[in-house]
Amino acid sequence: MKLDGSEPLTREAEARLRALAAMPDETIDTSDIPEVLDWSDAVRGGMYRPVKRQITLRLDADLLDFFEAAGKGYQTRINAALREWVGTQRERKAG
Repeated sequence: MKLDGSEPLTREAEARLRALAAMPDETIDTSDIPEVLDWSDAVRGGMYRPVKRQITLRLDADLLDFFEAAGKGYQTRINAALREWVGTQRERKAG
């Protein structure tokens, strides 16, 4: 088994991982970590980083001015606006 961007696991490490995966939950000692009961502040997908591709895109000057006016991070804001639009299109097609 090889994790992305890492060295292949040794046979010993693979065996330890299989043994841990086979353990029933009730045998795992979690006394040193409190159980989380309130997930109201949880962020879904906070660790997900989609693959980015560099492209050349021509935008109307007024659109670019609008996003750049808010300062640093304008490309991220354009990406978020496009993602929101794609989400509404998907909802439209599904509904």
